[in-house]
Amino acid sequence: MPGIDTLPIEETFEDSPQTRSLLGVFEEDAAAISNYSQKLFQAMNRIYDAQNELSAATHLTSKLLKEYEKQRFPLCSDDEVMSSTLQHFAKVIDELSSCHAVLSTQLADAMMFPITQFKERDLREILTLKEVFQIASDDHDMAINRYSRLSKRRDNEKVKGEVMEDVYTSRKKQHQTMMHYFTALNTLQYKKKIAILEPLLGYMQAQISFFKLGSENLTQQWEDFLTNIGTSVQNVRREMDGEVDIMQQTIQDLEQASDLLYMPDPDPSQVPVNRNLTRKAGYLYRRNKTSLVSSSWERQYFFTQGGNLMGQARGHVAGGLVMDIDNCSVMAVDCEDRRFCFQITSFDGKKVVILQADSRKDCEEWIATINNISKRIYLSENPEEIAARVNQSALEAVTPSPSFQQRHESMRPTTQGRSRAARTSSVSSVGSETASPALSVLSLDALVAPDTPIQFDIISPVSEEYAGQAKAAGQGRTNPFGESGDTPPEESEDSILHQLFIVRFLGSMEVKNADSSDVIYETMRQILASRAIHNIFRMTESHLLVTCDCLKLIDPQTQVTRLRFPLSSVVVCSSHQENKRLFGFVLQTAEGRVDGRPVTVCYIFESNNDGEKICDSVGLAKQIAFHSEMDRKATEKKEEQDKAKEKQQEELSKQKQIEKDLEEQSRLIAASSRPTPPAPSADGQFLVLSKSQSEDSDAGQEGREKGESDA
Repeated sequence: MPGIDTLPIEETFEDSPQTRSLLGVFEEDAAAISNYSQKLFQAMNRIYDAQNELSAATHLTSKLLKEYEKQRFPLCSDDEVMSSTLQHFAKVIDELSSCHAVLSTQLADAMMFPITQFKERDLREILTLKEVFQIASDDHDMAINRYSRLSKRRDNEKVKGEVMEDVYTSRKKQHQTMMHYFTALNTLQYKKKIAILEPLLGYMQAQISFFKLGSENLTQQWEDFLTNIGTSVQNVRREMDGEVDIMQQTIQDLEQASDLLYMPDPDPSQVPVNRNLTRKAGYLYRRNKTSLVSSSWERQYFFTQGGNLMGQARGHVAGGLVMDIDNCSVMAVDCEDRRFCFQITSFDGKKVVILQADSRKDCEEWIATINNISKRIYLSENPEEIAARVNQSALEAVTPSPSFQQRHESMRPTTQGRSRAARTSSVSSVGSETASPALSVLSLDALVAPDTPIQFDIISPVSEEYAGQAKAAGQGRTNPFGESGDTPPEESEDSILHQLFIVRFLGSMEVKNADSSDVIYETMRQILASRAIHNIFRMTESHLLVTCDCLKLIDPQTQVTRLRFPLSSVVVCSSHQENKRLFGFVLQTAEGRVDGRPVTVCYIFESNNDGEKICDSVGLAKQIAFHSEMDRKATEKKEEQDKAKEKQQEELSKQKQIEKDLEEQSRLIAASSRPTPPAPSADGQFLVLSKSQSEDSDAGQEGREKGESDA
């Protein structure tokens, strides 16, 4: 029905099909209005959220600009011009932030409030009235159907009255609900226009107010300031472009000059070896022994500094001392798995370092440079000229001196002495690298025993745990991996907990107490500091197996148990507070020193995973072991109680048997003490016992009495 803009309220009582059809059109229009209003509300809400985000971001930008002068930049930290400029910008942006905050408030009041009211109040009222009208219409139809089925007999007057009352009530309710529903639908046509236009009007007024407020704040003074800043930015850009051009030209020159150096092993005819150097730097591979039969190579940056060879790992701020190369010996060596290797031996022959260069040229230059430094040529005024004069003699330094080789062999400790020193003081030139805390400035008197050596590597278990047993049994055969002839009994495989972690041993040392985890933190600090001071970078990788019985360090290649720690001896386990990959535990052994106190040792490790997980696993293992021990003790106690009850029952049964035997003996004694009349014979005469028969009878009675007394 085109042209009809309102629903006729006067036709609600008639409720004709035409009225219902017209009502359907208005309901369809109300649904379309609701859908459109929802989309418009979402769009305006996005505007409001964006304005709030813009206001917060502007305020944060102003705050950061104000804090610029408090920042500590490694470069250009004293640029007062930049700080002053940013303070001016912070002031302007702070004013803009205030304007944005005012705009957000105006948008909330003038734009979001009207459309929210229309959505939450008016449209929801239409839906509620529609549901109520549908219920009233259904009730009216049911009442009419019931009224039409009334009987013609007069005996149903009571039922008829009830039905008529029901029809009256339902028709009245339907009529009233329908009138209110029609009124709401008619009013919706006007509210729709208000709900769309009023938020838009509020939005435009808020924007106009915002622009007016901004134009009042941004005066001509700020415009001049911004013009000056723009000019400064252009000058900085021109300086940057000029510097970039210079750097590009430098890059081209270096690329042309370094084209031959890109090859890992350049041709000596094109790139000759310079043997007159007294300073050199570059990357080299350093050989580190990981066990008796294997080794690893670690790439580091090495450089000479006076008479010292320094090494620096990538990512470290400063380098550490590798060795003193004054009066040292350097020579090329042949390694089985590497090329271009050379060996540096200290003047006393106690320290040997094997390094690998990237090329033959680099290897020869390192040998010549170290040889020049070992002769202290760097101390002269013109070291390169003096090095050129002794260039011929420098070539002879590639071959070691026989006298020095003999002296080096004589100073090398024997295998027996080295293993004994490793057991006593944890200092071994092959198995481990140790350093006394007396070499460092840090003091361990608070938590760590003074003058305590630090063990940086795991000593091979050869002759450590089972050597005494092998000697006692007359078995001297051991393999290189620490497995003796008699294998120690393995722990039970029915343990509840079996967790394996990959760890690297950093070091261990004896500590004074194990009251808290502070001793672990102090030990970590001392071990890491000693490793940095003595340039010990090698770490032994192992598999840490956590069970309910013990902690095992297993060789990942040979699966041989390197160390075994009983779980009952682990007192404290904790990870580092900042570096979660570092963790350690304190082990308290039962064997004491001369004074009788237990020995407490702290072991420090680095893990690939979180150290707290390993500590939690150890704690879980200790809890399981504790509960298992409590269950075992409870079971043993119950068994002892059962045995005591059985023993008591046996004692009671024995006592009853003794009492029964005593009663029987008493009865027999009483019976034997009564006079016994002579037994009559068969013919009525009495029998007279002979003397021998009487003696036998007395002897038998005495034997019985003796047996009873014994019982």
